[in-house]
Amino acid sequence: MVESQDSATPRRSQRDRKQVKPFVSTSQSPSKRKRADIDDEPTDLSELDDSEQVQDEDEEDAVAEDESDHGPDFSAPVTKRKPPTATRKGKIKARGPPPAKKPRTTKPTGARATKAQKGLRPKAHKPKAANGDFDIAKLTTEVNISTDNHLFNTILNPSSALQSTAEDFLDTLSRDSGPAQAQLINCILRACGCNDSVDADQVVDYDGVVDTLDTFTEGLKQENSPIYPLTSKLPAFKRFRASLSELMERIVLAAAELGILYTSDLMTTLQTWVVAMSSSQIRSFRHTATVVALELETALCQVAAAVEKEAEILGRQREGERKRKANNKASGVREKDLEDKISAVRKRRAALAEYLKEIVDGVFVHRYRDLDPNIRADCVKALGAWFTYYPAHFLDTSYLRYVGWVLSDLSTPVRMEAARALNAVYAQSDHVSSLTHFTERFKPRLLEMAGGDTELGVRTTVISVLSAIDGHGLLEDEERERVCLLVFDTEVRVRRAVAVFVAGVWTELVEERMAATTSKGKSKGSDKTKARVGVKALAMLLVKWGKTLDRTSETVEEESVLSGESGVVTRQRVHPSYMTGADPRSRIALAVEALWGEVDAVREWEEILEVLLLDHSAGGRDDDIEGAELLVESARNAVDAAWRLEEVEESVLLEVLVASLRRAKAVAASGKKGEEEAVTSDVTRALMKGLPRLFIKYQTDEKRISDVLSIPPLINLDLYLEMRMINAYAGLWDDVIKQFVSHSSQTVLTRAVSTIRHLLSATSLANTNNTKILELEDDLASQLRDAVAGREEIEVASFSEDEVIALGAACTRMCVLAGSRDLTSWMEEDEGGKQSSAWDIVSALVERGRLGYKEEERMIEQGLHLLGLHIMWKARSLPDTGNAAADSNKFRETLREQRDSLLERLVEYAVGTQSNTAEGVKRAAFQILMNLYILFCPTRPAAEDGQRLPTEVLALQLDDEVQYRCAGFIQATIEQYAELLEDDRPSEELTERDDSSDGQEDVRAVKNVKGKGPSKTRSKTPAERGQHTSRASLEQEYQFVATVSPFLRAIRAGAVHVRHGAVLLAHYGRLGPVFDLCTKVIVDVLREEGMYNDNGEVVVDAVTQALKESFGLLLDSVVHSEDSSVGLAKQLASTFMIRGAQLAVVRKLDSQYIVKMHTALLTWIIKRISTFDASKNKKQKANAVLFFRVLSALLKSVESRDALSIKAHMDQCFAQSKIEIPPASKLWEPQRLYEKKLSSILTKGKGGKGRKAKGATGVTDSEESEPEPQPEPRFEPEPVEDVPPPSRLRPLPKPVRRPPSPTEQSEHEVPPSVSQEDETQVTPRGKSQPGDREVEPPLEIPADSRTVMEVATPTNGNELARKRRRAEEMEVEESETAGERQSLEDVDLGEETSQAQNMMNEFIIRRKRARH
Repeated sequence: MVESQDSATPRRSQRDRKQVKPFVSTSQSPSKRKRADIDDEPTDLSELDDSEQVQDEDEEDAVAEDESDHGPDFSAPVTKRKPPTATRKGKIKARGPPPAKKPRTTKPTGARATKAQKGLRPKAHKPKAANGDFDIAKLTTEVNISTDNHLFNTILNPSSALQSTAEDFLDTLSRDSGPAQAQLINCILRACGCNDSVDADQVVDYDGVVDTLDTFTEGLKQENSPIYPLTSKLPAFKRFRASLSELMERIVLAAAELGILYTSDLMTTLQTWVVAMSSSQIRSFRHTATVVALELETALCQVAAAVEKEAEILGRQREGERKRKANNKASGVREKDLEDKISAVRKRRAALAEYLKEIVDGVFVHRYRDLDPNIRADCVKALGAWFTYYPAHFLDTSYLRYVGWVLSDLSTPVRMEAARALNAVYAQSDHVSSLTHFTERFKPRLLEMAGGDTELGVRTTVISVLSAIDGHGLLEDEERERVCLLVFDTEVRVRRAVAVFVAGVWTELVEERMAATTSKGKSKGSDKTKARVGVKALAMLLVKWGKTLDRTSETVEEESVLSGESGVVTRQRVHPSYMTGADPRSRIALAVEALWGEVDAVREWEEILEVLLLDHSAGGRDDDIEGAELLVESARNAVDAAWRLEEVEESVLLEVLVASLRRAKAVAASGKKGEEEAVTSDVTRALMKGLPRLFIKYQTDEKRISDVLSIPPLINLDLYLEMRMINAYAGLWDDVIKQFVSHSSQTVLTRAVSTIRHLLSATSLANTNNTKILELEDDLASQLRDAVAGREEIEVASFSEDEVIALGAACTRMCVLAGSRDLTSWMEEDEGGKQSSAWDIVSALVERGRLGYKEEERMIEQGLHLLGLHIMWKARSLPDTGNAAADSNKFRETLREQRDSLLERLVEYAVGTQSNTAEGVKRAAFQILMNLYILFCPTRPAAEDGQRLPTEVLALQLDDEVQYRCAGFIQATIEQYAELLEDDRPSEELTERDDSSDGQEDVRAVKNVKGKGPSKTRSKTPAERGQHTSRASLEQEYQFVATVSPFLRAIRAGAVHVRHGAVLLAHYGRLGPVFDLCTKVIVDVLREEGMYNDNGEVVVDAVTQALKESFGLLLDSVVHSEDSSVGLAKQLASTFMIRGAQLAVVRKLDSQYIVKMHTALLTWIIKRISTFDASKNKKQKANAVLFFRVLSALLKSVESRDALSIKAHMDQCFAQSKIEIPPASKLWEPQRLYEKKLSSILTKGKGGKGRKAKGATGVTDSEESEPEPQPEPRFEPEPVEDVPPPSRLRPLPKPVRRPPSPTEQSEHEVPPSVSQEDETQVTPRGKSQPGDREVEPPLEIPADSRTVMEVATPTNGNELARKRRRAEEMEVEESETAGERQSLEDVDLGEETSQAQNMMNEFIIRRKRARH
C-alpha cells in the first residue's frame, strides 16, 4: 500500500530535480541559518536503497515539524527539506537503522502525501531563537505590525532556515500559485509596516494594483512617521534587512534552478507590485519596495551571469562538434541536442534580460535620485553589486553614468557608495576598455573628491579608486602628481591611503632608472645598486612634489590642487616652508610616516646614510662618473649617475634620514620586547661612524647642520662607554660645541642646545660632560669679551657692523643656553675682579637700547632676554623666607639690586617717554617687564605645602601710572596690528563698502536689528578672508599674541588691575578668533571678582568702559558694524550670573551693580544721540541708536524691579535730552525692542514666573528664592484724561471681575481698539466679586481678540499662574511681531496718531499693573 501511494504521489526526495545550492554570505554568522552543505556529501540520494530513504526522510520530517512556523492562512503542505547535515543530528547515515529513540520513524512514509492528510497542518510553535531571545508576542506589543504572515515571521526569526523557507515557498507556488504569491506580497506589505493583505485574486489583478495600494496607503498617511522594520532601531529588526535580502535572493536562485522562474508568473507579479510600491508617497512603501527590487535585480544578475556562462560553454561545444567529421550518426544527434540546449538557453536569456530591464526602468532610474538619501545610497550600492555580478551587461556607459552623477551628491553615504562601486568596477581588468569614456568624463570630479571632500572616508575610498585607475594607465602625469601631493595632507588617513599610489609611482621611477643604467652598457644592477637607485628616486619625487606645493602655497587665490590647474586644496592647511626640516611634524616626516609600510627606500635608513656620505659633487655630467669617490672611501664605490644627488635632493634626503630613524625607533618600541634596544644599538653603531662625517660634510650649511644636530638625541650614549669609545664621545661633544659657537641661527642653536641636554643626561659619562660644558662656557665668555674688545664705556662706545653682529650672535647663544641651563654663577664670574663679568657686559650693552639704533635691535633684545632669564634663575634659587643666614641675605640683596636695575631699564624701554627705543626692543622689554612682575607679584598663592613662597620677601607692586602706560602700549600694539589686517583686506571689499556707505546707514541698521545678518559692508575678520594665510601673516599674528599674552597673564595673576582689561575687550570680534579666545581670560577674571570677591564696582567699571570703547569704534567709523559690540556684550553677560545644574542660578551679581551699569550706559549713549541730533548728523545718530542692541544682550540677569528702574532712568534721560521717539520710525527699532524686553521682564517678574513658582528647590536668585512684596512704581506715566485707572484692584490670588455701572462705563471709555481686550484683562471670566448681588455672565470675546486669559476659572493657583504666564508670553511675542511688521511698513503717522498710540500703550501697562 505504501509503495502504491508513493508511486502515485512521489515524495520530494524522489522527484527528478536539481538541488539548490546553499546561500553563502560573508555577513552571515556560521552558527545561524546554516542548514546543510550538500556539496560536501559525496553520496547522492539515488544511491540509497528504499528502506534507508524512508528512514532518513521520516527523521527529517520529524525535525521539520518541530521547527515549522505556519500562519493560520497558509494551508500549503509542508514540503520536505534537504537531507540532514552535520549541523542537525550529525552526518547523513547512509547505512543502518535510525536511532531507537526516534519512534516517529515507524510511521508510514507516504502518510503526509495522501489527500486526507494534506490539509493537516503541523502545530504552530512560537518562533524562538536558539538563545530564547526572539518572541513574536513581545514584538507585536512594541510595533503595530501584524505577524500573521509566515514568511515575515521567518524573516524576523534570526534562527530560521531561509533556504528551507524558500524551497517550501517554491513548492507551494508550483502547486497553487495564487495563495503563494499573495503570501509573498503580503510579506512585503508587512515589511512596509502595513497590516493590510491581498488575496489570491487581488495579487494577480495587475490592473488594480495601483488602486489597491492607494487604499492601503490611505491609512498610513494618518501617521506622521510610521515604524517599519528597515529603519526601526528595535533589536528585533537588527537583522531584518539582511534576512529580507537573503530570502529574496534564495527564492530567485532556487526558482532559476527549478525552472519556475521562467515558467511561472512569479517575477511578473513581483515586478508589478514592487514597481508600483516604489513610486508611493509613503516612505516606508517606497523604501522597502526599492530594497526588494534591488535585491531581486542582484539575484537576477547572478542567474543571468550563470546563464551567460552556460551559453558560452554550449557555443564552444557546438563549434567543436561542427569541426569534427560528421560521418557518424551519433555526432549529428549530439549536435542537435546542443542546438536544443542553446535554444533553451537563448529563451532564458531573453526572459532574464526583460526582467532586468523592467526593474532598472521601473525602479532604479527613479529612485537613484530619491529625496531620501538612504534610498539613493541603496540604489548606488546595488548598482555596484550589479557591476560585480553581471559586468558583461552593466559595465556600460549607460549604467556607469549614474555612478558618475551621484559623485556630486550632497549626502555622504551616497558618495561613499558611489566610490565603493567604482572601486569594484576598476578592479575588473577584463572590462577596462569599456571604462575609458567614463573615466575621461568623471576623472576631474574624482580628483576633486580625493583632495577636497568633507568626509575622510570618501576621500580615502576615492584615492583607492584613483590608484586602480592609475594601475590601468588612465591617469596623466599632472593628475598623478596632484594625487601624490596628498602625501603631505594634514589628515593621517589620507596620507596612508595615498601611500599605495605613491608606492606605485616610486616603483615605476626606479624601474625606469634601472633600465636606463642597464641600457648604457653597464652590468645588471645588484640589490645594493637597486637600493641606492630607490633612495635617489624617493629624493627626486619628494623634491618635485615639494616644489609644486611651495609654488601653490604662495598664491592665495589658487584653486584646489585636484580640481584646478596647479592649486592646493582649499580646505587643506599646507605646512609653511619654515616648518620644513627635521621637525617631528614637518611635511617630510609626515610623508615618511605614511610611506613607511609601502616604500622600501623609506625603511632602509642604512642605505640612506651611505648615500648621504658619498661626495655627490665629484664628477660633472652623468657620463663623467668614473672618477667620483666617497668622501673617505676608495674609488670602487664611485657615485653612479643613477643615484647621484643634487643639492636640494641631498637636503631632503637628510630630512628623510632623521624621520626614518625616529620612525624605526617608534616601530621597534611598539614591537616585541627587546626589539627597541636592538634597533637603538644598530642605529648608534652606524651613527658612531657616520655622524662625525656628516658634521664635516654639512658644517657650513645652516639648514643641513640643523638636521644633523637632530640626530644625536636618537642614539644610546651609554654604548660609547660599553664600547670604550670615550674619545669618539668627546669628539661628538667637540662637533656640537663647534656648531653652537659658530652659528647664529635660532634653529641651529635650539637644536644644538637640545643635543647638549641629551649629552648631559648621560650620567655614566659625567666627567666628560662636565669638562665639555665648562669648555663651552669659556668659549662663550671669550667670544663676548673679544667682541667688546676691552672697551670701558660700552654704553656710548661705537661698534662696527661686524662687531654688532658678533655681539648679537654671542647674546643669542647665551640666551638660548640660559633657557635650559642655570648660568647665574657663570654670568657673575669676574675672576676676582680681574675682568668684567658677563652680567656687567650684557647690562652695559642693554644700556645702548635708549640710543635706538636699528642695527643693534637684535643685540639689545637678546640681551634683555638674557638678563630676564638670569633674574628668573636666581629667583628659583632663593632661600626660604625663614633662612636668615648672612649668605642668604646677601643673595637676596644682590638679586634685589639686579632686579631693580633691570626693571628700571625695562620700564624706560617699554613705556617710557624719553627714550628712542626700537620696536623690537619695546616688545621684548614689555614682555620681560610683565613676566618679572608676575614672578614677584605679592598676591601669588602659597606653595603646595602651605609655606610662604621665597619670592614674597622681594614682592613687587606695579604703580598705577605704569599700569596705565602698559595699557596704552597694548592699545598702540592693537592699533598697529589692526592696520596690518586692514591692509590685507581685498580691494574689492573696500570698493563695495565705499560704494554702499552713502545714505544706507538707516536701512542697514534696521536690517541688522531684524536678524537678517550683517551687512555686506562689514569688514571681514581674518578667518573670513580665506583659509590661506601667508607666512608673513602668521608671523605677525604670532608676534602680536606674544606681546598681548604677558599682559593677560599679569591681569590673571593680579599684577595688573583687571580694569585695564577693557583695552583688550574693546576689540573683541575685530582681530580674529585667536584674540577673542585670549579675551575670555579677562571675562573669567571679572566673573571671579564680582561673584567670589564681592567687587562689583570693578566689574561695572570694566564692562562699562569696554562697551563704550567697543561701540566707539563704530561711532568713529573704525569698524562698520555693531556685531562685534553685541558679541562682546553677550560674553560679558556671563559675568553677572553663574548657573549650575538644570540652569539653576548658583551665584549672581548684586542687582544694584547691574542697574548701575545699565544706567551709566544709557546716560552715555543718550547724550551721544542728543549731540548727533543737535548737529543734524543722521548717519551718526543712526549708528548710535544701534547701541540698544548691545544693551539688549545684557538683560539676561535683570530682575523685574531692576527693569522698572532702568526704564524709568531711560525715560528720564530721553525727557531731559528732549528726544522724541516716533513710534513707527525704523531708526528707533533697536530702542523699541530694548524697551519691550524690559517690559517683558517686568511683566514676568510680577507674574511670579520662576523656579519657585514651579516648586523648584535649590539655590536661585533673589526673585526665585523668596517672595517679595510688590514694589511701588518708581515712575508714573502722565495720566490720560479719558482713560483713568480702574477704581478697584484685587491681589493676584483672588482676581475678580466687577461689573461697571453705566456711569462708570461712560466715564471709563477707552479706545475701541483696546476696550474689549483690556476689560477682559482685569479679572478672569466666571469669577464673581464679593459683595456683588448680581453676577454678569462672561462676555463673548471675538476669536481674533488677543485676550490674556481665555479659559474658565482654574482649579488651583498654580494652574492659574502657569496659564497666565503662557498667555503673557504669547502677548509679548505677538506685540513684538506686530511691531516688526509695523516697522516694515513705510507709513508716516501724524502727531495725533502717535499720541493715541502712546495713550494706548500706557493704558495697557496700567491695566496690567491693576491686574496684579
